[in-house]
Amino acid sequence: MRTLLALLLTGLLAAATPARAQTEITFYYPIAVGGPLTKVIDGYARAFEKEHPGVKINPIYAGNYDDARIRALAALKAGQPAQISVLYSIDLYELIEQDVIVPWDDVATTAEEKAWLKAFYPALMMNGTYKGKVYGIPFQRSTIVLYWNKDAFKEAGLDPEKAPADWTEMAQMATKLVKKDARGNVERWGVMVPSTGYPYWMFQAFARQNGHDLMNPEGNRTNYAHPDVIAALQYWRDLGAKDRVMPEGTVEWGTLRQQFTEGKTAMMWHTTGNLTAVKNSAKFPFGVAMLPASKQRGSPTGGGNFYLFKKTTPAERKAALDFVKWMTTPERAADWSIATGYVAVRPEAYETPKLKQYAADFPQAVVARDQFKFATAELATFQTGRVRKLLDDAIQAALTGQRTPAEALKAAQTEADRLLKPYR
Repeated sequence: MRTLLALLLTGLLAAATPARAQTEITFYYPIAVGGPLTKVIDGYARAFEKEHPGVKINPIYAGNYDDARIRALAALKAGQPAQISVLYSIDLYELIEQDVIVPWDDVATTAEEKAWLKAFYPALMMNGTYKGKVYGIPFQRSTIVLYWNKDAFKEAGLDPEKAPADWTEMAQMATKLVKKDARGNVERWGVMVPSTGYPYWMFQAFARQNGHDLMNPEGNRTNYAHPDVIAALQYWRDLGAKDRVMPEGTVEWGTLRQQFTEGKTAMMWHTTGNLTAVKNSAKFPFGVAMLPASKQRGSPTGGGNFYLFKKTTPAERKAALDFVKWMTTPERAADWSIATGYVAVRPEAYETPKLKQYAADFPQAVVARDQFKFATAELATFQTGRVRKLLDDAIQAALTGQRTPAEALKAAQTEADRLLKPYR
């Protein structure tokens, strides 16, 4: 009798014990901006596992976007497991060229799953769609916004609630905002735009505002030498070299947020992905606005998408789909936006009680979303890395005075034409 009871008890305990994970999902994740993002992602992974006991999520934190791409591709070549990754939205063409990803349409087959593919902001899908197929699911996405120090504006006699609406106004305001000590040394700049790290991204905003995009939708042509584009780089150069409202030469991406929160610049252009970090560290009231216009307003979108790798089993693809759907629910997109400052990637997120309340208390949180109506896709072409580096080098050559904007951009265009000609 005791033996029978023991067997029954053993059976009941076995039934009550969760089954061991049958499917493991490894995904590479780029840590590229401020904030305790590893804790947030780890928390999401553990929460998903509790709801899906048959799946184990293994995040691998791989540095910046370029580092994450290099590590993920190296793992694939080495035969190490990697099912999904958050990589640059602009990595699309390279990943397709290397034949390492599959479209989400291949695994999103039910009516509900197909509806999910259409749930995201159209502006965010431009960098994830190729020939009608969805290869990138928006997750860590942003636009560039203008941050301003309201105390500095007030001190300079400017309206602290009004950001510059256009290029002329920004230069004029920035002139008043420059603050020097008794010896004439600059203590506070009027505006800073970072020109290291992602110079092409910032320059895309200038070019878009001046009426022109840097590439065609097919990813096989660039417009670096267009007169509107050259004029945009000239304006950026003049802010430092002529107007003296910004340091001449280059401005570091990685330290700019700290310079702003320490009061060393009254305005800065930066990713909305830094919004929560600025909110938590600034000791002064600050505003966030859409970027100023020239012929029009404009900003590229930016950030990372979820990609599904080709070397995956049907079970892994199903688990990966479930995880990415879970990560992009309206509630989680709202939570992610609040935790980081990144844009919530689907409209329903802004209707959740949590994000509605947050936006009511902190209206800066919706500026990047409102800028979508003026947004363009981030610079992405075939041979993306090489074509992008041509532009980065041209920008830095112009900002440091080594070449004129026209010389630098025309040379970059000539070389880009050579690289992209086979794809036309």
